[in-house]
Amino acid sequence: MRPRGKSPLQVGIIPPDGEMFMLLLKFLQETLKKSKRATGKQAGKLPVCYEILTLSLKKKMAAELFSAKSHANLQHGGGNTAVSPAEEESFGSGTQTLSTAASPTAASPTSQQNILNNNTEEPSSREAQPTLRERNASMFNNEVMADVHFIVGPPGDTRRIPAHKYVLAVGSSVFCAMFYGDLAETESEIRIPDVEAGAFLILLRYLYSDEMDLTADSVLATLYASKKYLVCVLARACVCFLESSLEAANACALLCQGVLFDEAHLSQRCWEMIDAQAELALQSDAFCQMDPPTLEKLLRRETLGAREATVFAAVARWAEAECVRRGVSVCDARSKRSVCGEALALVRVASLSLQEFADGPAQSDLLTPEETNRMFLWYTAANKPHPPFPSSPRRGLTPQRCRRFQSAAYRSNQWRYRGRCDSIQFSADRRVFLAGVGLYGSSGTAADYGVRVELKRQGVTLALTHTRFTADGSSGTFPVFLEHPVLVEPDRFYTVSVVLEGSELSYFGQEGVTEAQSGDVTFQFQCSADSTNGTGVQGGQIPELVFYA
Repeated sequence: MRPRGKSPLQVGIIPPDGEMFMLLLKFLQETLKKSKRATGKQAGKLPVCYEILTLSLKKKMAAELFSAKSHANLQHGGGNTAVSPAEEESFGSGTQTLSTAASPTAASPTSQQNILNNNTEEPSSREAQPTLRERNASMFNNEVMADVHFIVGPPGDTRRIPAHKYVLAVGSSVFCAMFYGDLAETESEIRIPDVEAGAFLILLRYLYSDEMDLTADSVLATLYASKKYLVCVLARACVCFLESSLEAANACALLCQGVLFDEAHLSQRCWEMIDAQAELALQSDAFCQMDPPTLEKLLRRETLGAREATVFAAVARWAEAECVRRGVSVCDARSKRSVCGEALALVRVASLSLQEFADGPAQSDLLTPEETNRMFLWYTAANKPHPPFPSSPRRGLTPQRCRRFQSAAYRSNQWRYRGRCDSIQFSADRRVFLAGVGLYGSSGTAADYGVRVELKRQGVTLALTHTRFTADGSSGTFPVFLEHPVLVEPDRFYTVSVVLEGSELSYFGQEGVTEAQSGDVTFQFQCSADSTNGTGVQGGQIPELVFYA
């Protein structure tokens, strides 16, 4: 409680800056009243202290008005700030001081940027970015207010990239430790030789704006960068991108990346693709780029759905590529055998037929003369020696069947084939590989049929096979396989069509269902507009789908 009749200044109370001038004005008003009572007729003459404090207040008001009104003029023109005559008269000499300070001869471009918070964009550009994300995105790869620079890329192919520590730190715990941790970086330039510049820019763009600009060429490098800096959402987006682009041609390459980055889900997807489409995967260029440990894991798989002759040929190609990588001659049989390591012993050469062995491994320089001799004796001799390679064939994937009819029937005027199409649409509730279809055969004696099987989605042909099968006259189904199993994505409708050529009438299905369960997979069926021979949901041909789950 301050003493009665004393001002705040007299008792030593120092208010905050925002209240100082209000207290001064009140103090001056009290002083003026006392002055009027004391001076009588000279009450109109103000004390000197009042003039000094009033001038100080006017200068501060002028500075605030200048900051609010003249900001745009200073940014655009850079010249003297225009002040109206009324303002000039009101502000007095304080305005002259501000005008001089704002003139280009007295202020450098650097000081102007400081006034404008280092933002060199036009006001119209800032007004066109109404959201925080858009304003933040405008600072991506921007030198304005950048407080750190990265030298990204291997020596000889580097790029200098500006950034802002705060933005990076709030988006990545690695950057946070780098800039604000106990062992924070003090250098203004940070070298990152193990990350591609393009991938680093994609990482920064996400940190600034949540945008992800992933491409097939950049996704692996971006995955590495996001893993390094623990940007988990971007890393997951990279994995999803890779999974969506997974096919037999790149499955081996993506498998190695999945193992390298410890992405179990991606690795599992790759293994499923390789098992189901092993023939295509082993013949791909990506197979030759596999690292030895992952190659050995592949060769140990019982579920690998490929002929062993294809497996041996693939390993021979891989050995040549590994010789090139190690800088040794591909013509040296000993070198090729050496780079194979344990991988060759995992090929089940002894499971091949004699003809397959004679046409393949026996003519390869991967086997020693002693191994070749023992193999021929194992095939032909009555007293067979122990083979130098495994003899048990791979189990492969077990095909599953989904039946869509509850019974089969026969009538004297059905089911006839004159080159017309039987077709049905189907979808599955989980990812499967369609291996083929089951078909009805002759309803009389044994008969031979030519068949064309086509799988389409949205009018695009995914698989087309021409083959033959022989029916024994029973009402059972006869499997017809596609050349290679085809990936069927969940909850998408596909159209499978068959065109049979044969003189004999066949059985046909009836009491069809729109939904059928097979193991853990649920299929749904719809009629197809491609069907011209009478097949539909309720009856007709294509009683079974053969698939791998």
